[in-house]
Parts: sequence; structure tokens; C-alpha cells
Amino acid sequence: MLFCTWQFAQFFVVVFTAYWLLPWARARVWLLVGASLYFYASWSRPLAVLVAGFTFLDYLLGLAIQHSGTPCRRRGLLLLGLTLNLGLLGYFKYADFFLRSLEQALAAAGAPAALPALRLLAPVGLSFYTFEAINYLVDVYRGRLPAERNVANFFLFILFFPHLVAGPIVRARDFLPQAQRVKRWDWLRLHLGLQFFLLGLLKKLAVADRMARFAEPIFADPGSYGTGALWLGTLAYALQVYGDFSGYSDMAVGAAHMLGYKLTKNFDLPYLAANIADFWRRWHISLSTWLRDHVFIPLGGSRGGRWRTAGNLLATMLLGGLWHGANWTYLLWGLLHGLWLVGHRAFADLCALRPGLVRLLHSGPGTALRVGCTFFGFCLTLVVFRCTTLTEGATMLGRMLWPSAGLPTPMLARALWLTLAAVALGHYLALRPAWRQWTCRLPAPVRGLGYASALALALILAPGTGQAFIYFQF
Repeated sequence: MLFCTWQFAQFFVVVFTAYWLLPWARARVWLLVGASLYFYASWSRPLAVLVAGFTFLDYLLGLAIQHSGTPCRRRGLLLLGLTLNLGLLGYFKYADFFLRSLEQALAAAGAPAALPALRLLAPVGLSFYTFEAINYLVDVYRGRLPAERNVANFFLFILFFPHLVAGPIVRARDFLPQAQRVKRWDWLRLHLGLQFFLLGLLKKLAVADRMARFAEPIFADPGSYGTGALWLGTLAYALQVYGDFSGYSDMAVGAAHMLGYKLTKNFDLPYLAANIADFWRRWHISLSTWLRDHVFIPLGGSRGGRWRTAGNLLATMLLGGLWHGANWTYLLWGLLHGLWLVGHRAFADLCALRPGLVRLLHSGPGTALRVGCTFFGFCLTLVVFRCTTLTEGATMLGRMLWPSAGLPTPMLARALWLTLAAVALGHYLALRPAWRQWTCRLPAPVRGLGYASALALALILAPGTGQAFIYFQF
């Protein structure tokens, strides 16, 4: 049930209407829980039952951790919760990957073996659910959050359908207090939610799905295309993955606002980042902050000297890469970002001793150069991220960095450049506070006409066949 389909529109209208007509706060929560289970069951009923079962188990574990009298018992219950959640994730998402890798390693060592392939169907959004559950159990264990006693509130925290399958990753201490508060109708909040949802729809249909038509043929057979086509395909994929994931996040935030809930911001104009550290403060914010709080800082953060910090960064980004999927390409992608972060820290230390270089880099031209280099480097890492094998990634990078002949782009490049210009203009306007103030002063009919025009544009520019959201697979 994709956000950009009429099926979801009908589902949401029914839920929205029934939600605001109900006069009882508890009934509203249970309505959203039931709607979320129905939403998930539209993909797979057995997996919906599985996720609901583990949600109830995490609810009981949170209560048990809080009411345990001894530190040893609390620690044991926390380890049990971590083992169960990570075991669920590992079994469904990584079992086949490790079995294939072991089979290949044995063959390389001269001891071939035929290991069974499980071919498991992983629950949609399993990685998001797992990280939310782990965050909750850790917060209860550390005393940052009391265990939630109301089972409906806890189920809503985990299963709330706007963020259920592709985030953003929700923190329990941010969401659970909202579930406990009585919601009141607010026209301004409804307006804000509609704005977010429309913006996300525009990103998904007019940017991501159109750019997929450039990128997918090229990544399907990178060895057949020339250097120019490969660069354009990579640029198209950079626009696609941003429009797709940030579009989903915007629609999730918008749908939640219309129901009286606030989800965390997940993107903050990441392609304007001036360095890789700044990029990760702007891209998939809910994941990067989770990795910071639950991996980087517990490992020691930046408190153990330069080499210890470098090791912590590499371990954190390797886990971030593995979180995206069971493939060596994701691990390499995480390693590349870890090395980039380590290199950035070393360069920042070098610049701290040269004030003149700092002033130059922070000048207008210097900032533009840093933004361009960051975007260029991220595009190169996306080649590894998108290719299905390391061999394909190496082939594509080699042909991109060394002029090679081959097929031209499968579509006219003019549409790609127009889309890039539209995205750049959107970023520019988002940085201008005067633009927001001016749009807020427009008469309601004019703004309504603008929203209708944006919706019409999204529907007109949408390809005939819709694309599933990229991050559904993670």
C-alpha cells in the first residue's frame, strides 16, 4: 500500500475521518493500532502477526527490566531483548548472505560445500523496527524513560503506519508522550501536514520515479555504456535516491501531523553539505543519530585519541552499511564513508593550524568548492551502493574514471538537467527565509491554486508505472 497510490489515499481518508470523529482518546489510539496492523498485513498477514508478536514481547521485556530488583537481572533482560531483536533481524535479513559467503569461502579454501539457501521473505521495514525496539529497551535500562504500561501506546509507537516500513526511526521518549496526550483538531497542523505530504509526493513522482528511468537501464548493464552515460546515470540515481527517501519521509511526517503526531526530521538539504561530517548531520538523520548514540559513543566516541576515534568511526559506518542490506557492496559503501570521515577529521586538524586556509575554505568560492566535492564524492560511493556486486561496481567506476566508449544514455539528457535545476532551485528557496514569509502571506485561494498545481504536476510527470520506495528493502 504505497503512499502515492489511490489505495493508500482511500485507506487514509477512512482512518483520518474515523479518527477525528471518535470522541474518546483511548479509542483513537486503538483505531490507529488496528489501522497500522491492517496497513502492514496488506503486504503479508503472517509477517504482520510476527511483527506484532515481537512488539508485545518487547513491551513485556521493558516492564520486566524496569521492575527487576538487581542490576544483574536487568542486564540479563536487556541482553535477552537485544539478542531476540537482533536475532530476528539476522535470521530474516542476513542468514542467506552469511551462508553464501561461507560457501564461497569454503570453495576458495579448497573445501567446497553445498549449504542450503533459506530464501526467507524478510518483514518490510524490519531494520527500522529493530532499531526502534533496541532504542526503547536501552533507554528503559538506563533509566532515561519509564517502561510504557499501556500496551496500546507501545504498539502504536512501534507500528504507527506512517513510519512503519521506511522510517524515520522513532525514539520512544519522543513518541510515547505524544500517544498519552489528548489530540485536538488543529487547522494549522492539518495545513502543515498537507504541505509535507504534497512535497513528498512531488519528490517521489516527479523526481525519483522519473530519474529511475535514466538510472535503472545503466546500472543493469554498466559495461555497455560510455563514460558520459555512466556519469549521467549516477547523477540520476543521486537524484532518485534523495527524492525517493526524503519524499517518503516527508509524506510520513505529513500523514503523522494530520493525525496529531510529530515525527523526527530525517533530511535537511543534504546535497548542500560542505563536508562528509556535515552530510551525515543532514542525511537520514534518524539513522545517523541512532548510530552515534548506540554505537559510536558506547565504543568510546572521540575520547580515546586519534587512532581509537578512527577505529570507532570505521566500525560505526561498517554497521551502518550492513544495516542497509546483506551484500558486500553495502559493507564497502559503509567502509568508504568511514574512511572519508576519518580523512575529514585529519584534514580538519591540519586546517586548524592554518587560519588562512580556513578563511579561504569558508569563503563563498571555497564553500561552493567544498559542497561540489562532497556531492561528487557521495555520487561515487552511490555507484558501489547501487551495484549488485563488487565486480559491477569496479567496472562502472573504472569506466567512469577512464574515458570509455559505449552506448549513450537511454533517454534524452535534457529531462535530467531540468530535474536537477528544479531540485537546485528548491534547495535555494528553502534557504531563503523571505520566501517562506512571502508564501505565508499569500491569500488562501492563491495558495490552494499552488497546491493543486503541484499535485497536477506530480501526477502529469509521474511515469506510467510507479516505483516501490527504495528503502522498503532495508
